[in-house]
Amino acid sequence: MSINLARKPIDILLVDDNPGDVRLVQEALADSPIPNFLSVVKDGAEAIDLLRRRGRFTHAPRPRLILLDLNLPRKDGREVLADIKRDPDLRRIPVIVLTTSQAEQDILNVYDLQANCYITKPVGWDQFAAVLKAIHDFWLTVARLPPEGIIQAGAPVTLDGEL
Repeated sequence: MSINLARKPIDILLVDDNPGDVRLVQEALADSPIPNFLSVVKDGAEAIDLLRRRGRFTHAPRPRLILLDLNLPRKDGREVLADIKRDPDLRRIPVIVLTTSQAEQDILNVYDLQANCYITKPVGWDQFAAVLKAIHDFWLTVARLPPEGIIQAGAPVTLDGEL
């Protein structure tokens, strides 16, 4: 088993329009011994703008992990996931679908779209905290995320886009 002992904060993108769920994720990650920086957007269109560094997100850090709700305004999570996995600059970023849906069809669809994980949001705080701890323990300590700055075909790219 490999343990990720990152010194730099791990950039995480949360795409969720529910303020209560956002707060729960913020609180759970604030207690993490692994340094992290959480960016939050409330709809799918903002998520794509942040990922492609457009508009007000020109200088946004490229996330190394995405927590994505499915039911979003403007552009839903399925469309966001499809855009991410079609884009050679983004497709290596692990996407964890974190949603209220328990529908089998949603589960099948997001795995067909190459989601890395599908988790149904629990109702209570204790259960939600346990799920976030499990996400943290696996994705931030056990799993190895793609190296920072390596996005397309193994080519190193700096944050400002210069080689």
